[in-house]
Amino acid sequence: MAKFKVYITDYDYPDNEVEKSVLEPIGAEVIGLQCKDGKGLAELAKDANALLVQYAHVTRETIFALKDLKVIARYGAGVDIVDVKAAYERGVICTNVPHYCTNEVADHNITLALMLIRRIPFYVAETKRGKWHWSETGLPVFRLSSLWLGLIGFGKIARNMARKAKALGFNLQTYDPYVDPQVPETEGVKMVDLETLLKTSDVVCVQCPLTEKTYHLIGEKELRMMKPTAVLLNCARAKIVDNKALYKGLKENWISSAALDDVEEEPAKKFNWKPEMNPLFTLDNCFITPHVAYYSEQAIEEARRTAAEEAAAALLGKTPRYIVRPEDIL
Repeated sequence: MAKFKVYITDYDYPDNEVEKSVLEPIGAEVIGLQCKDGKGLAELAKDANALLVQYAHVTRETIFALKDLKVIARYGAGVDIVDVKAAYERGVICTNVPHYCTNEVADHNITLALMLIRRIPFYVAETKRGKWHWSETGLPVFRLSSLWLGLIGFGKIARNMARKAKALGFNLQTYDPYVDPQVPETEGVKMVDLETLLKTSDVVCVQCPLTEKTYHLIGEKELRMMKPTAVLLNCARAKIVDNKALYKGLKENWISSAALDDVEEEPAKKFNWKPEMNPLFTLDNCFITPHVAYYSEQAIEEARRTAAEEAAAALLGKTPRYIVRPEDIL
C-alpha cells in the first residue's frame, strides 16, 4: 500500500514518468487527473497528501475539504491560481518553481519585440500581396539604439531580458515600486514612474506578477498614454492587460501592435475554447502565442522534476527549497 497519495491535478505532457521517478522511491502513488479548471477536485483527490498543479484553480473550499493534504506544488512560478492564504491557515505548504524558464521568457519577449519593431509580419503580408518596398506597411522602422524599452516589473526575467536587450543597443527603463532602486541602476536601467514609462517607451513589456494591484494595470487610460508607434508585449499573466481595452486600442491605432503569450480567458484552462471568444484574434496587428514563452524541452523537464522534488521534501518532513507564503504575494 502506498505511503503517500500524490495527485497531479492536470497536465499537458504525454506522461507522468518524471514525477513518478522522483515520488515513487519515497513510497508515493502518483495519480494523474485532467481537472484543469479545478472543479470537482476535492472529490477526485479526496485522499491526497500532495497536489501537483499545472492550470487547475485550487480554492479555499478544495483545500479545506482535503483533510490529509500536506503540500501544494505549483509547476510554474506564479501561484495566483492557488489560495495560498487558505493553505497556510490549514497548515498546508505551498511551493513553486521560480527559476526554470527565466531565459526562455526573456528570449520570447525579445523575439517578439524584434519581430514587431522590424515589422517582419507586416512586410511578409505585403510581399504576398505583391508589394515590394519598405514604405508599404505605413509605419517607419527605427534603429534599435534610438528606441526605449520599458520594463514593467524588474524581477529575474526582466533583468535577464535587460542584459540581452542592452547588448542589442536598446535604451532601458523600468517601473517597479517594489524593487530596490540600486538593482536597476547596477544593470544600467533607468528607473521611472509608470506614466513616464508608458509615454516615452517604444516597446512596453509587461513582466510583473498578477496581483490585486496589477489586475488590468494596462487598460484604456494607459494605452492612450503610449506612442502611436509603440509596441506592447505581455508574456506575464494575461489579466494584467485589459483585453477589451487592448482590442479597442489596436483597432483604433492608439498603438502600433501588440504581442501576447496568453489572453484573459486563458484557453489552456478551458475545455471548449475557441478563438471566437476573444476579438483580439481577428486583428492583423495583434500576435498571440499559445502560452509557450516558458517552453523549452529543458525548462519543462526542470519544472516537472523540481515540483515533484518539492512535494517529496514536504511529505518527508523536510523543508522544501521554494516555499511560497502569503506575505510573499504582493
